[in-house]
Amino acid sequence: MSKAAELANLIGNINAGGGGVNRNVIINGAMNVAQRGTSFADVSSGTYTLDRFIRFKNHDGAVTITQDSSSPDGFSNSLKVDVTTADTNLTGTQNEVFGHKIEAQNLQSLSFGTSSAKNFTVSFYVKSNKTGTYALNVVQSDNSSKSATLNYTIDSANTWERKSVTFTGDASGVINDDNGIGFEMSWFLAAGPTYTSGSASASFATFSNANYAAGQTVNLLDSTDNEWFITGVQLEVGQNPTEFESEPFERTLHKCKRYYEHNYEAGYYPADGVNYSQTSSPFLGNCYHQTSGGRYIMTHHKFEVEKRTSPTVTLYRVAGLGNGSTANRWDWFNYSGGWDETDDATEAGEITSKHHGALARDSEANVNEALAVAGGWDASAEL
Repeated sequence: MSKAAELANLIGNINAGGGGVNRNVIINGAMNVAQRGTSFADVSSGTYTLDRFIRFKNHDGAVTITQDSSSPDGFSNSLKVDVTTADTNLTGTQNEVFGHKIEAQNLQSLSFGTSSAKNFTVSFYVKSNKTGTYALNVVQSDNSSKSATLNYTIDSANTWERKSVTFTGDASGVINDDNGIGFEMSWFLAAGPTYTSGSASASFATFSNANYAAGQTVNLLDSTDNEWFITGVQLEVGQNPTEFESEPFERTLHKCKRYYEHNYEAGYYPADGVNYSQTSSPFLGNCYHQTSGGRYIMTHHKFEVEKRTSPTVTLYRVAGLGNGSTANRWDWFNYSGGWDETDDATEAGEITSKHHGALARDSEANVNEALAVAGGWDASAEL
């Protein structure tokens, strides 16, 4: 697209109530942030992979999702779906879906539920060896799950192509101004006949199974030779796709941490026995005596970014204890002997959107002393 055409599109969107900075409400659309890891082998349905992007599945095949370096000009990363076990005969509601959920209060500029409801455009770069027609569905979670479905076509195999679809603003579909789900977006890679027998439409209507993936003809799962890549995902107010709104990595990471955060160093991902770096992530705690439970070291961990809501906190066992050891055992600094594993599991507590606490127990800790404790944790407040 020429610069003149880009400028015309941007002006058109500004006139429609969009445009300008912060126009892209998708978080991590360039697939740069991957706090949970960079490879996910056939993870279960409902699992987040690269930050803010979720996998849904219901079929007999298998795929691996990775952060990949293949990308169009101007990008460094993409999300890749690689079929590892084929399913050539999809029935009923079987499907493979790549999804993204948007917080409702981030969609207020659309003015849904008013006479000024605005159209919005979703654009992205996509590549696959599997040409044909795919479906993109948007569910309006706050309004009786109204939804709309549009199609895009991959025309040339193994070639990056930019696609865009424009949905019609919904004057009757109120999006609540809160921290719940506003939109749930679904890129279908495969869908059974229950979801494909209807008609695609840019207008929001009462959710229908038949329209969920209407127009989808591709079954990406039909061969282990198949791959699908996506990056540069953008959702903006207006009827025109504009140039992808790039932002510094640290800004994207900050946005992602509203929904998910961990205390591991870059290159390490939360799991039992993974290095959590005693030197860079110790927590100060005070030891006290509990009559029935021994000596506890109480620590406090402030999140770098306040969470969307009080998160689910998971504690991970420190390295070197083996699979047969007590879950969630952490290390504490014993002034007479250096770092030492705690006697029992460390317990999470006092969880809010701003912080969480932890209780580590060890009989050798001295009561009324300030001690250092180290261990791995993550906190999820995903939609």
